[in-house]
Amino acid sequence: MAGLTLALAAPAAVAVAGQTAPPTTHLQDLSAIDVFGLADRARAAGRIDDATGFYDALAHDPNADVRAEARFRKGMMLADLRRYREAALAFRAVLDEQPKAARARLELARMLAALGDERAARRELRQAQATGLPGSVAAAVGQFDQILRSHKRFGGSFELALAPDSNVNRATQVRTLDTIIAPLTLSNDARAQSGVGLRLAGQGYARLGLADGLALVPRLSTLANLYRASQFNDISGTALIGFEWQRQKDRFSPSIGRTWRWYGGALYAHTDAVSLDWLHILGRRAQLVVSGSASKATYRRNDLQDGAIGDLNVSIERALSAKAGASIGVSITRQTARDPGYATKAAGVSALGWRELGQTTVFVSGGLRRTEGDAALFLFGDRRREWLMTARAGATFRQLKIGAFSPYIRVSYERNASSLQLYQYARTASEVGITRAF
Repeated sequence: MAGLTLALAAPAAVAVAGQTAPPTTHLQDLSAIDVFGLADRARAAGRIDDATGFYDALAHDPNADVRAEARFRKGMMLADLRRYREAALAFRAVLDEQPKAARARLELARMLAALGDERAARRELRQAQATGLPGSVAAAVGQFDQILRSHKRFGGSFELALAPDSNVNRATQVRTLDTIIAPLTLSNDARAQSGVGLRLAGQGYARLGLADGLALVPRLSTLANLYRASQFNDISGTALIGFEWQRQKDRFSPSIGRTWRWYGGALYAHTDAVSLDWLHILGRRAQLVVSGSASKATYRRNDLQDGAIGDLNVSIERALSAKAGASIGVSITRQTARDPGYATKAAGVSALGWRELGQTTVFVSGGLRRTEGDAALFLFGDRRREWLMTARAGATFRQLKIGAFSPYIRVSYERNASSLQLYQYARTASEVGITRAF
């Protein structure tokens, strides 16, 4: 273990004249097996900091198997102490070097479930099964998959990023619009504006068990895009309360709640909704997710837009290997309005792929969506007919983690080709920030 200079802690002693102090032993003088023994004895004696130090030293060993074993043992120790977030980071470090380490991936899934992130836990299970597992391990996976639950009673997530954007208000670039009355000149605020914003996103939840497989789940979430020009600040918040009902291969999550959206510091709209999410396990590698909702939208600035919204999304997610996965989805939306010119129907398709490259996780996604209006808008004498194209890519760099967070970068492009100039725009945006490391 060349390069290690940590000294082993010796029992405290009082210097006595004529006695020779015991020699100091350095880790570089010991074999990996010796240091593992010291770590295990420190763990058994309850000296967790000492054990952690030994495992961290072994994590720099030139031998990849020694590094993996040290990180795995550290993760198991932290898991026993219910320090689930730190344990998850240790198991993730094993997988960064050895993505086919099935046992480490199963333990990572167990930690994610304990942290309340069941979706990520199930994803890790599918990644493990995609590699092909020995019979005994496969049986353990099956049992875990059956009993997998989000046990954490309280939890949440948080992201913070700088977000340069070429079109913060998703507005047209044209200065003048043709109308049936006369040309309409748009103000600067109504045209495309660029800027660098601060993006904040977070959510929190509680899970209150009512019976076996049944829990009451209230949730709060928020998303804010803040700019120096405060008239473009876009903030939304959602409060939901619902149930989660777990079966062997299914999870049903009905909920009811309200979403508020503020734009430029003023309330723009609020939406009352009921929804139902269904997750169904499709074999060892895939899962089906179906989400449907019905809501009533009230717009504070233009009550002609008030109406009902129905939405349905269906997606299938599949693990392709221990290091990669993909999903594809379709969606349909129907929105009514007091003025038929604002009523629309829309349908779209989207795809997502991700891959682990060492300690970096990368993803790419894209989508295509068609929207059509029910009737012509009075001023323009035509109805909306448009195609929205989106593309996105990003990476999370776990090797640079700060505590439980890691830096990430994302870039996106949108183009909305519309029959009405008012709705036609293009946008390029990016985010550089921090997010959870797993």
